[in-house]
Amino acid sequence: MRVLAAMSGGVDSAVAAARMVAAGHDVTGVHFALSRNPQSYRTGARGCCSIEDSHDARRAADRLGIPFYVWDLSEEFADEVIDDFVSEYAAGRTPNPCLRCNEKIKFVAVLRRGIALGFDLVATGHYARLVEGAEGLELRRAVDQAKDQSYVLGMLDAEQLRHCAFPLGDSLKPDVRAEAEQLGLRLAQKPDSHDICFIPDGDTAGFLERRLGAQPGEIVDEAGAVLGEHAGTHRFTVGQRRGLRVGTPAADGRPRYVLSISPVDRRVVVGPRESLDIGVIDAIRPTWTQQQPEGPWEGFVQVRAHGEPLAAEVVTGDEGDETLRVRLRTPATGIAPGQGIVLYDGDRVVGSATIDRTTAATAGADA
Repeated sequence: MRVLAAMSGGVDSAVAAARMVAAGHDVTGVHFALSRNPQSYRTGARGCCSIEDSHDARRAADRLGIPFYVWDLSEEFADEVIDDFVSEYAAGRTPNPCLRCNEKIKFVAVLRRGIALGFDLVATGHYARLVEGAEGLELRRAVDQAKDQSYVLGMLDAEQLRHCAFPLGDSLKPDVRAEAEQLGLRLAQKPDSHDICFIPDGDTAGFLERRLGAQPGEIVDEAGAVLGEHAGTHRFTVGQRRGLRVGTPAADGRPRYVLSISPVDRRVVVGPRESLDIGVIDAIRPTWTQQQPEGPWEGFVQVRAHGEPLAAEVVTGDEGDETLRVRLRTPATGIAPGQGIVLYDGDRVVGSATIDRTTAATAGADA
């Protein structure tokens, strides 16, 4: 098969490409230039897509003896990921840019271009497994649970998965690094990237303020009493405890948390931890990795990349319905609109959606 190996400049994607070469495929490496003004070097483990990363990817491709290209996807990345990130925060939601990047850039845009060029598969260094099941190809959690990335792949549909390969799904991360050493890849011990790649200094609030400007407002309690002021709702997310700068302590002395965000009137509502308990999640724009499940079904949901699976009943509408409802079996905290929710049947990814609204656990039974 003709395989397009996405090479980020990290150890995982390099070993994934090496395995596709070893399997006898006709492999071409490609690095995605996602920044319009890439920095020369990474800041430790922060950021990615730097000039340093592209050089590391090229050296790995040379070592493997495969052709290598750099694709400029910076315009698509700015439109689909960065602009979406800013607009979601402006609307009081908390987006996950990695989900959006995988959905719109690393797979949709790359698959479209790769297939047009005659490639059969796109191989990446994600830790997830593709297994042939009774109903077709199944996306499953990785063997290395600490590195599992099935959550950020949950938005892929059956047709997209048919053109994907995840060669590292059955491997442990230490074994991947050891394999890179054996292959003579100089990036074998390169740190993994984390945080938001287009905010390498980690200052999300500062990045958003440069885009949105200062938008001061009030911090209020659940009764509407004003407790303090803030510089912009984009500085907050549901469940946040630190950085509230509320001058008036709670009557019971307990910490306060962000309960909700209203960018229209620039209000941030804070309250006790128990007010964060969520029982029902309404989500929109579902994507299914196979056929859409019929009727209510029992499974698990995950609302963060490395969050705990939560037992739940999932209620779907008719085929083609753009909404679904999740009733959690045990209340969960800090779930914010805008986050992705990925649905699991055991370790199999069923689908995903975007959280639109949450209902308190006390109201969940009748919601």
